Amino acid sequence: MEDNTEKKAIESFRAGLNCSQAVFSAYSEKLGFDEKLALSVACGFGGGMGRLQETCGAVTGAYMAIGVYACKKYTDNKDRKEMSYTMIQEFSKRFKEIHSTTDCIDLLGVDLKTQEGNRIAREKNLFGTTCEKCITDSLRIVNEITGL
Repeated sequence: MEDNTEKKAIESFRAGLNCSQAVFSAYSEKLGFDEKLALSVACGFGGGMGRLQETCGAVTGAYMAIGVYACKKYTDNKDRKEMSYTMIQEFSKRFKEIHSTTDCIDLLGVDLKTQEGNRIAREKNLFGTTCEKCITDSLRIVNEITGL
């Protein structure tokens, strides 16, 4: 059975949210945070952080969800930080086992800052294949790490 979080994230992404917004906001109900605020916070993280194509937006959305999870689970800030760092490091390791990288430009293989790169991405349906796979993999890994 498909996780409702995954369905929500993919539908949101297909409706125009960026990958970071889609992942982070998908956890609003499970983690009890404001979805509109999540969309605002994650707005600039798509396309590998403002379309710089650095860390994949699905990854940064997952990092934010892990941070919220850790802050709800642990009361002491030191514990929150340490658990967040540990879980994010584990997430990154698992994501790289699947995709070899967390960098958007390497995942897509095109430069989204150019018209040519965007055209190629659309023609090859990279947003519907690569990006959606990164989103679903990110959600699965977060769920495994946190038990959500």
